[in-house]
Amino acid sequence: MDKASLLFCVGSLAVSLLVAVIAFPFMAMDSDVVAAADKAKPAYEMGTINVGEGFGELPIEELMAYYIDNPPAAAEPGAAPEVRFGGC
Repeated sequence: MDKASLLFCVGSLAVSLLVAVIAFPFMAMDSDVVAAADKAKPAYEMGTINVGEGFGELPIEELMAYYIDNPPAAAEPGAAPEVRFGGC
């Protein structure tokens, strides 16, 4: 490599590292958010989520109870997996 190419590569790496060092404190999560993420949260404290048309907002606790009572059917052996594409 010639001198200009080497200088460009080293300069590009230095600028990228400098941008990362300066931007990291602004992009990092707060310590209280990280600490809260370490603890499991009970379902009754999670509130509700919007599950779409026809259903509206449902409590997480109700959704979990429905999933426990009605687990998904096991796939048949040798069956091709169902491919779901959610594109435009």
